[in-house]
Amino acid sequence: MINRILVLSIFVVASCGLAYELIAGALSSYLLGDSVLQFSTIIGCYLFAMGVGAHVSKYVKDEDVLARFVDIEIMVGLIGGLSAALLFLSFSWSAAPFRILLYSVVFLIGALVGMEVPLVMRALNARQTAFRELVSTVLTFDYLGALAVSLLFPLVLAPHLGLTRTGFLFGMSNVAVGLWTIYVFRAELQQAQRQLLRACLVLFLLGTGFAASDRLVQWGEHGMYGDEVIYSTSTPYQRLVITRWKDDLRLYINGNLQFSSRDEYRYHEALVHPALATLPWARSVLVLGGGDGLALREILRQPGIREVTLVDLDPAMTQAFRQRPELVALNKGALSDPRVKVINADAAVWLQNSTQTFDLAIVDFPDPSSFALGKLFSVPFYGVLKKHISANGLIVVQATSPYFAPHAYWSIDATLREAQWKTYPYHLYVPSFGEWGFILASPQRDYVAPTTYAQPMRYLNGATTAEMFRFPPDMPRVEVEPNRLNNQSLVRYFEQDWHQVVR
Repeated sequence: MINRILVLSIFVVASCGLAYELIAGALSSYLLGDSVLQFSTIIGCYLFAMGVGAHVSKYVKDEDVLARFVDIEIMVGLIGGLSAALLFLSFSWSAAPFRILLYSVVFLIGALVGMEVPLVMRALNARQTAFRELVSTVLTFDYLGALAVSLLFPLVLAPHLGLTRTGFLFGMSNVAVGLWTIYVFRAELQQAQRQLLRACLVLFLLGTGFAASDRLVQWGEHGMYGDEVIYSTSTPYQRLVITRWKDDLRLYINGNLQFSSRDEYRYHEALVHPALATLPWARSVLVLGGGDGLALREILRQPGIREVTLVDLDPAMTQAFRQRPELVALNKGALSDPRVKVINADAAVWLQNSTQTFDLAIVDFPDPSSFALGKLFSVPFYGVLKKHISANGLIVVQATSPYFAPHAYWSIDATLREAQWKTYPYHLYVPSFGEWGFILASPQRDYVAPTTYAQPMRYLNGATTAEMFRFPPDMPRVEVEPNRLNNQSLVRYFEQDWHQVVR
């Protein structure tokens, strides 16, 4: 019976250990971008720390194995349970020490977790368990625990509980293992009462944190964004936050500003109308990304449009902008227009499976800050997209800033040209972002910018449109590589460009 309890403990602590690793990786990816780099370095640091912990475990005396196991469960529960909240609040109020704290926490948790399995194996060995059975049983339950949390984390825990509350939950699980060990082996533990008191105090602290998790996140996000947070949610794909200050609504995805309601009209007029105005015969439009419905709003102003298909990965995004009154007012109910079909799917997968063709495609993805996004700016992606555009149709791609990220911007242009598109780069000034860029592309037709617009515009006219297609001397074309899937040079360009800006 006692052996079974110790083995079951391995299942729980393995689940908790991997959960802390996943939380740190997900949180750093949300806040720092480049998920491959963040997860790789965190996994490396964590595994190295586990090796250190496993080595240190040999210095624990045989008669102290169970006592130290209990101490470790309490410490791992405390540090791991608080880790997501501490990291999030650290980044919210000062990003400078975030990386130091991140890797310090990961190393400390990893070292403690690395001691758990050796101590349990020694406890089992002391109870005359056969070595062959001991190793196979312990490792089996260790790997099963890792499998369980690796499935639960992305499907249930992160989207429904959020990272901070998930951290508190697993912290309480570690402490619960410690409490159960105290109860079962109380006769063998010399300081059982003190350990019980410490475990109960830590459990109370973590339970309080779990209950107050939403308030902690709101407090942290207020420090990060400054304005009132009116909506926030963590989805399997991203962290969405909407803030309000007076009449200014702002959308942030993973901490990055997507629009401000005060000047988004500049961005979305420029994204849609220079192309759409030259296609008076257009009847069908494809929007990739753009789940806020703001590009849709501009497209639907042209009366000849009969159908618009919007493909956005995250249903939480389209649901919020379809249901929340202040957001519906902003996009004028575009997501509920009968001409609009909303599909929540990966755009690359959807294009591969679709047979539809369109007169215009608006490609409004977030910036290529990670490899997951970079694939949507690649040669193969633009090659597949070309099959869905009519011979005289056009596409427009959101292409980051030609001023702040010139290598990334011109890499997107080079990628489109590599995929056999004719490209027409242009840019404009958006106060919330600075100088911003787009690339209009055609499968075969030549493009001439419109000089007038049938619909009234707040920003665009013939003069401002002509100016958008001229690049001043401080925004010259840069010779760069196209973005291919095997190396995703665009992601590297983007990171290097913006790193120079923030230095």
